[in-house]
Amino acid sequence: MREKKKKQKTGKRNSAVVSGILQKFLNTYKRNCAQSLCTTSPKLRQDLRRCIEKGAILTKLIVARPEVSEDDSLPVSLKPLLMTIREERYMHGKELCVWDVPLTNQDIAELAIIIELHGRTSYPFSKVELMDCGIDAWSVERFGKAVNFSVLICIVLDYNEIAIDGLRGLCHGLEGNTRLLTLSMCYCNLGPASGPLLGNLVTKTAIRDVFLDGNDLQCEGASKLIEPIAQQAGTEAQSKVNKGKRSRKELPEVASWVSKLHLADNGIDGRGKDGNIAPMQFTQMVCQLIRFSNHLTELDLDDNCLGELCGKELLNALKERKEAKMPSLKIKVTAQMNADTFSKIVKCNRKLKKVKKKKKRKK
Repeated sequence: MREKKKKQKTGKRNSAVVSGILQKFLNTYKRNCAQSLCTTSPKLRQDLRRCIEKGAILTKLIVARPEVSEDDSLPVSLKPLLMTIREERYMHGKELCVWDVPLTNQDIAELAIIIELHGRTSYPFSKVELMDCGIDAWSVERFGKAVNFSVLICIVLDYNEIAIDGLRGLCHGLEGNTRLLTLSMCYCNLGPASGPLLGNLVTKTAIRDVFLDGNDLQCEGASKLIEPIAQQAGTEAQSKVNKGKRSRKELPEVASWVSKLHLADNGIDGRGKDGNIAPMQFTQMVCQLIRFSNHLTELDLDDNCLGELCGKELLNALKERKEAKMPSLKIKVTAQMNADTFSKIVKCNRKLKKVKKKKKRKK
């Protein structure tokens, strides 16, 4: 009974300490916003107050522009939060999210200082989201370089006009990265020329999960992305036949071991320069990945028009995968093929549930 009361007292004391830390953090954040001529992020303010009441530490810091502005004369800015993190030496943050808040090159430079590890205070953020922030090519490259000196395992850059120049910078910054596992660049204006860069990036880093929905890779770009991954899967399969199976723990950190590949709404159809033959060429590479990759767990090809012939190829590959008793695969395709073929594809795999993201912006 005494031990129980002691634990309760300790728990209350710890909660009080946490609440004190967060209240001080909130006060400093408000002061920095006022000094920077900015308004506080309503979402961050609400989250802090909720955690203060509960005595629970806040690990996900979200700076977001409010749907209805409380003060039209003052914008929401990332700078005051970064100042507060440094001033309070807040070491509990795991995720840093910036949604629909414009970021300058200076903002990205300040963010880089926070996430880089160079002997100063180490802020253990494992995930950073910069969604719809209007970042340019310089910012993307600077951010990529910072990621290489951080503990980040996930970055989300959705709804930024990254395009080919920004992608080149990001690839240069992430070169040789052995820690980052998840990269999301949905609706980032990536065209066919982005395919080879993305394929090379996935091959030469530790990235496993790639989310590229809502771009315009088309068959050409998507094929160039998948080609090195499919070749690696085929090589690994042949190696297993010749030498026996290697355990998952023995896999190298840097290689094409893609687990989740999302390419929904990328213009993968017969309208590109290679016409109707392009979807089949793309599908054949995808099928090689399906047949040979033990690491692949999710494949999203929704909102692309592959057609009946490609649908049958996918179905055959899925059947072979199942017969070989390989790990189950979640796959999603558009029903623009024979109803029977589509139905069989659905039955051959586990249902892929997608995280709901905001809709594509109208230009």
